[in-house]
Amino acid sequence: MRSKFFTIPTLLTWARMVAIPLIIGVFYLPVDVKLQNLLATAIFVISALTDWFDGYLARRLNQTSSFGAFLDPVADKLLVCASLLILLDLNRVDVFVALIIVGREIAISALREWMAQIGAGKSVAVHMIGKLKTTAQMLAIPFLLFDGMLFGLINTRATGHILIGLAAILTIWSMVYYMQKALPEIRAKVD
Repeated sequence: MRSKFFTIPTLLTWARMVAIPLIIGVFYLPVDVKLQNLLATAIFVISALTDWFDGYLARRLNQTSSFGAFLDPVADKLLVCASLLILLDLNRVDVFVALIIVGREIAISALREWMAQIGAGKSVAVHMIGKLKTTAQMLAIPFLLFDGMLFGLINTRATGHILIGLAAILTIWSMVYYMQKALPEIRAKVD
């Protein structure tokens, strides 16, 4: 039996987690800030793309597993949260925005775990609002990491701030949505 820990899709997921210290480490390199920004952006973008590829390959190669289904969102959340902390340290993201996004990730992860324990995991299954939130985050973060003019046309800091603001709004919206979906189950278990 082939190990579920080392399938191609799962290795791509592990790679996202390995990318986190690489992204952080770039900002400690004794090189120009613009090169640091470019390297961190490239590592983040490549890592973010593995999220799409691991799911595609898992289905295509018939290598889906409960372990992969668990690890994939963990890797995504760690990548996003670590990147937000870096951006916070670099004063490129507002602390309130970072707190909203990181806090939501913790709260919804805990809610999903609890709902799974009480047999109501489907009530908080991933919804389109959550996917839009993730997309906005995955677009905002590389713009904020790059922090310059892209192709001489796009101010990535300004664009990144708009996108991360949108991500924060979608974060709140998706949290309210998931809480509303879980509320009947919560009431039934608490009463």
